[in-house]
Amino acid sequence: MTVARDLADFLVGTSTEDLPPQAMRHAAMIIASTIASAAYGTQIQSARIIRDLTREQGGRPDASLWFDAGARLPVAEVARANAMLSDAAASDDSDLRNIVHAGTPLTATALAFAERIGATGQDVLTAIVLGYEAAGRISEAITPGFRARGFHGCLGAVFAAAVAASRLLRLSAEQTAQSIAIAATSIGGLATAADTSVAREYHAGLAAQLGVNAALAAQRGYLAEERILETFQGFFEAFGGVDGATAAGVATRDLGQSWDIVTDMAIKLVPGGHPYHAFGEAGANAARDGNIAASDVDTITICRPGFTKLSGPLHPTDLIGMAHSPAYFVAAGVADHAFSWVHASDAKIADPVIHGLIDKVRVGAQPTEDAARYRQGATVTIRTRDGRTSTSTVFLPKGAGALGIAWDDIDAKYRTLVPAAGLPADKIEASLALIHDFHRVTDVSSLTGLLR
Repeated sequence: MTVARDLADFLVGTSTEDLPPQAMRHAAMIIASTIASAAYGTQIQSARIIRDLTREQGGRPDASLWFDAGARLPVAEVARANAMLSDAAASDDSDLRNIVHAGTPLTATALAFAERIGATGQDVLTAIVLGYEAAGRISEAITPGFRARGFHGCLGAVFAAAVAASRLLRLSAEQTAQSIAIAATSIGGLATAADTSVAREYHAGLAAQLGVNAALAAQRGYLAEERILETFQGFFEAFGGVDGATAAGVATRDLGQSWDIVTDMAIKLVPGGHPYHAFGEAGANAARDGNIAASDVDTITICRPGFTKLSGPLHPTDLIGMAHSPAYFVAAGVADHAFSWVHASDAKIADPVIHGLIDKVRVGAQPTEDAARYRQGATVTIRTRDGRTSTSTVFLPKGAGALGIAWDDIDAKYRTLVPAAGLPADKIEASLALIHDFHRVTDVSSLTGLLR
């Protein structure tokens, strides 16, 4: 047996009835979150370039580009273009262990295939849960090594798309194992490019496209090296720098005992990189609790386990920089006593009050008390000019599945971001209502038709 086959046997053998209701509910929330992020992405040039290229290339009429009234296009290209819309806006989901944005390729792939083959909403939700599980397990096996070696989270996201596509195509265990193996030898992506440029969303598009192509090839009998995950110089060793047998144990242990989409998934309820959400949240809490105005601040000290210096641009000038600047997150939270969608706007990114506070941000000693509780969490301490201090600790950012996610928060995100795509209010409300009851949807085109 191989890791790919062990995973495939489990994934193919799992029925919708085997999945916990919370997993299916989170899958529906991911659909709403991804579409909301994609709507905002329609304003971003990188996503528009790929969507234009997709239109120009044309092809088989499988599925719809979101927020586009044009003809249907091939499933792999549609999945790529729609995934790029969502990831470009830096407002999609994350696996908090490794910041892999699995929900974006999952939603883009699953909805595109559902249009192509006539799958139901329940089929789509099941594919999303299983795809999230595969991506989470394989990603965990190479975490944190893949980051230290300079690779991007698309390495894990490709398996989300491959498994979701395989499930919707009803591939056998043998074929699903091949889909996983083909995906493993297809993907790449360098983190340094994703952190500083629009290569980030390009990676997301490739994860969806290559995952779809892996499943389609496996369906037709294409055979790759099924041991590619665990073999010598295979995926685990090459990308994660870890022993293949050890990583194999991580990827396959306790199958079915818990579900990544429940325990490790987080939906962004504010924009930007998930590792920095807690900085904005804790900064806002500390400023609000201490009734501290920006003009009162002397210093802002931030800390979390493993955090030793400020990363990203200190003074961001655009969405890319903002998304990767912890100093911006905490300064914005302190300045406005909140961190929200508005902080991705050009006006806020250029706000002189926020930039004045950025120069007062420093990194403190790593916390030792409750260190294990920090999951992309943070502690922020504000010291005022007159000697007062106010501290807030956020162990998990809002929107983390482990905290519980409220539909009210997802609805607010949807209603805030989807208007950016020009969708009228009646379609916004109708599409959101469908997503809430997605397990009852018999024709997924009833949703994608509203997004045109």
